Amino acid sequence: MEEVSTVFVGLDVHAQSKAIAVAHAGREAPRFVGTVGARLSELLKALGKLGEPATLLIVYEAGPCGYTLVRELRAKGYRCEVVAPSLIARKPRERIKTDRRDALKLAALARSGDLTTVNVPDECDEAIRDLCRARVDAMKARLRARQQLKAMLLRHGRRYTGKTSWTAAHERYLADLGFEHPAQNIAFTEYRQAVSEADARVRRLTEALAQQIESWRMLAVVHALMTLRGLDLVAATTVVAELGCHLPA
Repeated sequence: MEEVSTVFVGLDVHAQSKAIAVAHAGREAPRFVGTVGARLSELLKALGKLGEPATLLIVYEAGPCGYTLVRELRAKGYRCEVVAPSLIARKPRERIKTDRRDALKLAALARSGDLTTVNVPDECDEAIRDLCRARVDAMKARLRARQQLKAMLLRHGRRYTGKTSWTAAHERYLADLGFEHPAQNIAFTEYRQAVSEADARVRRLTEALAQQIESWRMLAVVHALMTLRGLDLVAATTVVAELGCHLPA
């Protein structure tokens, strides 16, 4: 990270608040500025008291709040970087995180150049990444639904003797099953419906992913990865989406 700014600003960013600390060039200890709310206007007002946008270097940790803030600040002329929290050295006593301490530490490390920045994807790349992650979540939900159905069958001694589950033959087996008590039939039907809906969700997202990458700038990289054994369209797209611009387009 090039030290071209004279004022280093550390932000501890949360959904409803942002803690601000500042470190000036030299050896002066970082100073905690305060905490503002979630609105960008509040943060910009606080930053305006610290100096002109060109004189500030702002850093915050990558996390659940994503990249919206860095894009908004860059659009306003600020130099802003997102840093990797896993690569920040922490002493044992610092394992209990506080907003004030984290903001001060980020400001100090930005001044000393001891932070590792992460790639901020462009909005199109991030959109493909979101779609890949939605499909992964759908796969996990389908697995959970299947496990719940199998758990009910196991509790009642219903064991499928075929080689592979979730095939056409397995579906015929499930269609022929029934229970003596109506309440159990209702539960069984609901479990089957959950599996069916989860299957449909995975199919929709898989089809959508195949359609969306047709105009993606990284499509050629996806096709190149697919030449490797074991990497189909979905797997290759997920790898490229997660690595982002670290791969050549």
